[in-house]
Amino acid sequence: QSLAELEVLCNHLYEGTDLAQRMQAEKVLLELIDSPECLSQCQLLLEQGTTSYAQLLAATCLSKLVSRASPLPIEQRIDIRNYILNYVASQPKLAPFVIQALVQVIAKITKLGWFEVLKDQLVFRDIIADVKKFLQGTVDHCIIGVTILSELTQEMNLVDYSRPSAKHRKIATSFRDTFLKDILMLACSLLKELLAKPLTLQDQQQQSLAMHLLKLVLNCLNFDFIGNSADESADDLCTVQIPTNWRTIFLEPETLDLFFDLYHSLPPMLSQLALSCLVQFASARRSLFSNPERARYLGNLIKGVKQILENPQGLSDPGNYHEFCRFLARLKTNYQLGELVVVKNYPEVIQLIANFTITSLQHWEFAPNSVHYLLTLWQRMVASVPFVKTAEPHLLDTYAPEITKAYITSRLECVPVVIRDGLEDPLDDTATVFQQLEQLCTVSRCEYEKTCTLLVQLFDQNAQNYQKLLHASSRNPLEITVQEGRLAWLVYFVGTFVGGRLTYTSTDEHDAMDGELSCRVFQLISLMDAQLPQSSNEKVELAILWFLDQFRKTYVGDQLQHTSKV
Repeated sequence: QSLAELEVLCNHLYEGTDLAQRMQAEKVLLELIDSPECLSQCQLLLEQGTTSYAQLLAATCLSKLVSRASPLPIEQRIDIRNYILNYVASQPKLAPFVIQALVQVIAKITKLGWFEVLKDQLVFRDIIADVKKFLQGTVDHCIIGVTILSELTQEMNLVDYSRPSAKHRKIATSFRDTFLKDILMLACSLLKELLAKPLTLQDQQQQSLAMHLLKLVLNCLNFDFIGNSADESADDLCTVQIPTNWRTIFLEPETLDLFFDLYHSLPPMLSQLALSCLVQFASARRSLFSNPERARYLGNLIKGVKQILENPQGLSDPGNYHEFCRFLARLKTNYQLGELVVVKNYPEVIQLIANFTITSLQHWEFAPNSVHYLLTLWQRMVASVPFVKTAEPHLLDTYAPEITKAYITSRLECVPVVIRDGLEDPLDDTATVFQQLEQLCTVSRCEYEKTCTLLVQLFDQNAQNYQKLLHASSRNPLEITVQEGRLAWLVYFVGTFVGGRLTYTSTDEHDAMDGELSCRVFQLISLMDAQLPQSSNEKVELAILWFLDQFRKTYVGDQLQHTSKV
């Protein structure tokens, strides 16, 4: 096919809106890949194509060609790789998506030929040497070099289910043991150099380089080190299985300092990548360190948290805020409360984290998905209290009730805003509500008396207002709806706290408090029933049903040994 025909094909494939044309173009593309002229046509597109899409088409064809089950001859694959390396080196200003597509071809060739030998040489492994040439060039060349390492690391980590998994593990393990540590150290040293000349961070190219370097570090730290290809969605249990020979990198305080410094000096799009790296650093497996080393490492992490919370302007960016919340949750996933309380500055830091959490809960409409991580942190801290054997105070009895109070009051305060502005009601997302209530349940049991007193007070106040509105001479439907929305939340809270009894060793005093709370819900039920059939509120009804289920589980079950104070 002539160049003109190929360009028309690109147009139909990437810009066309006519479905029939696009399907025809895809058919031609598949024929092109299988034809013996494929390589010469790709070369034609790369050297004479007039648009970025022509280059992208060539990269797509090459990618499919080198991934085929029956591989091309080894000499040919070496030629393709060297050709692409020279091509991107001579044209560093190509569109980023073209560079990425071409670099992916190099990564695929390298991975699939990792163990192949030509003239006693493992020919596909000299990629690092090739990359070093790029790193000595201009900023654009540097970016290409970093992109090659990044794509290669990602490709090595990618499980291709059409090939034997044992072979994939063998290649990934060999890559991990021979190159991955060097790649991480190289990325860190380049980031240090970038930080040393901060004036140029206004420069787009420098920012682009910083972004690619941070993504490279993230790819190294996200590597599946031991082949358990962890499920991405299970974010809570993450421990990063850092190889033992990386200890030196992790033991140098400069490593953590570098990423905290990057967070403070980069614009939000990039600083959130620095935080993502720190999330992985905070999740390094415990057994990587001896006890004194782990204490020092944790001390450096906490020092960084303190700096971020003392200069919180970066956290107004939702991306930064979310990653920081994940970072805080990981601290408790990976370290014990007993280790946290002996860290220098623990009292100041726990106060800063508590204030940050309270502010976050009060701004309920901002980043609702991040609150989960903050509640995870407090839930795990409070759950660990019975096991702490240190003399240092954990101070949770001071802050946990404040967190519980902030959650309760902020949810009641959101009701009029949601109704007035017609916003999405958080109560409608029951999965999230139940998850958060379960976390809150653990936190609320710390200094339970304070929580119960608050709830009784709020319940009485809202129920009285509700009664007044119902018996008023002129009914105000909007006010009634607001009041019912608040009561629905309060009933959910009572159900949560009553239902949480089984998970905690309960006392008679606690049972008596549960009784105080429960009797108020039963009174509300008769008040609601008196309204029927003229009016009813589905949200309150659902909350009451949920409360009754919790009450039954806790106090009406067959396994209760004694009559409780309820």
